[in-house]
Amino acid sequence: METPPELEAAAGEQDEITITNRQYDDEQVIAVDFGQVAGEPTLDTVGETAIVVIDGTQFEFGIPTDANEVKMNDGILTIRS
Repeated sequence: METPPELEAAAGEQDEITITNRQYDDEQVIAVDFGQVAGEPTLDTVGETAIVVIDGTQFEFGIPTDANEVKMNDGILTIRS
């Protein structure tokens, strides 16, 4: 599973955002840590698009086709396949 380019671009623009890719025996996980931002990130999904909003700034990205879970927990977005 590839990291959505929109997330990579957002991370490249903001030093607080880090992206980690992990491969396990039976799953792959992309974790996006939004760091110490002014507000708590929120996640909404509309069809095949995920929308993350942080303190008025919005990041939209296409959910990878092989992802079976996209969720936000304590400021960390995880995408699992």
